Amino acid sequence: MTTMNHQQDNNAPAAAPTVNVFLKLAPITLAVFIAFMTIGIQLPVLPLHLHAALGMSTTVVGLVVGAQFVAALLSRAWAGNFADLRGAKRALQVGALNASASGLLYLVSLSLTDTPAASVALLLAGRVLLALGESLIVTGTMGWGIGLVGPHNGGKVMAWLGMAMFAAYALGAPAGIALEHQWGFAGIAAASVLIPLGALAVVAGVRAVPPTATRRTPFYKVLGAVWRPGVGLALSSVGFGVITGFIALLFAAHQWGSASLAFSAFGAAFIVARLLFGHLPDRLGGARVALVCVVIEAIGQWLIWDAHSASSAYWGAALTGFGYSLAFPGFGVEAMRRAPAQARGLAMGAYVAFLDIALGVASPLAGWLATSQGVASVYLGGAVAAALSFLVALLLMLRAPGTAGHG
Repeated sequence: MTTMNHQQDNNAPAAAPTVNVFLKLAPITLAVFIAFMTIGIQLPVLPLHLHAALGMSTTVVGLVVGAQFVAALLSRAWAGNFADLRGAKRALQVGALNASASGLLYLVSLSLTDTPAASVALLLAGRVLLALGESLIVTGTMGWGIGLVGPHNGGKVMAWLGMAMFAAYALGAPAGIALEHQWGFAGIAAASVLIPLGALAVVAGVRAVPPTATRRTPFYKVLGAVWRPGVGLALSSVGFGVITGFIALLFAAHQWGSASLAFSAFGAAFIVARLLFGHLPDRLGGARVALVCVVIEAIGQWLIWDAHSASSAYWGAALTGFGYSLAFPGFGVEAMRRAPAQARGLAMGAYVAFLDIALGVASPLAGWLATSQGVASVYLGGAVAAALSFLVALLLMLRAPGTAGHG
């Protein structure tokens, strides 16, 4: 099967002009941005609502916030099979409706604030629904984009969709704070109902692609094809995880002031890399691009670990963002090339699951490291993880695509 897939990719038509690819992907990219704004607006507000309005402990806050990660991880295989069997456009539509329904549960929870346990239970259910929606949207849009522009442009699909997700996180957080300031958590809940419906409107007229499978593919078969690139993704994602989780603590420990510019440096470099070099994984090969990018990321993590000033940390954050930006589509192209053509949605779901695992495992380990060795040490750990992902990329380069799926 892998050999057949490789032949199909070799016989694919020449890559479409970049402008044409962009135009085909634009509505799907916009839909992803809109849908992920639903997650972005909740990031800074939900923990405060749980703690201040409902009086919950930090343990409960962590449970409710983390429920989305757990549910997303557990639903990746189901969402991938749904996209392959029912069609990628249908997956996005159902995912957006799930996300909107989560907002309805948030609204209902506000009527039960006098019974905090019941209110928290509804918020928890809403987070699970949002996670299911996110899984369907991610796998659906990746499969839809590849179906529209061809697997030879798979790197561009992952680059553009990933950029939309991170842009939504970056812009959603301040938007969420503004909404909460004006209308309270009710404003967040109402926006969570309405925003995903905007994603449905954007893609309403976009051509659907037919389902790629007629029967369910066992998850283990796809996992065997994508686990190597997935490990590369997981290791390269540690740097992203410690930037988001610990950079503010590092700045506070060194009394460098606000860490907001470090987040901005990471995000700006991430987006610039996607805009300027998002085509390279398709053109040069995913493993080759990942090989270079994780070195850049490792240097960035090293700079933060060794930083003696805020400016050094800013440069480290920027290099981390630049390197990580193309590591995701780089390893992703390798995962797609190794997966059966009829199960690409499931394969992308399995691949993204490695990101979930990385962030879920790295955060508590980094917390333990910060407590025992100091907060700067987490960035030395991030540099080591990026160096290990370099070895994964090197191994992927040494395996010919036509035989990679047999190992």
